[in-house]
Amino acid sequence: MLNMVLLFIGTTEIIVIGAIALLLFGGKKLPELMRGLGKGVKEFKEGMKEVKEEISNEGTPKEEPLSQESPEETPQEPKHE
Repeated sequence: MLNMVLLFIGTTEIIVIGAIALLLFGGKKLPELMRGLGKGVKEFKEGMKEVKEEISNEGTPKEEPLSQESPEETPQEPKHE
């Protein structure tokens, strides 16, 4: 549905929307808003990529990390005499 709406937006409409945003938020605040929006989109795409990787790797067995200390190698307390 959203893709169909975006197909009918022309250059003139995009310029009008940009001008209204510029009037509402001002020249100093608009770049900050766009930067924040870009970071949000980037994080969303990374999250989607992670979810897709998890779904594709769900059928494969996971390797368990080996523990750093084994019971035989734990240090013993010195005996006090």
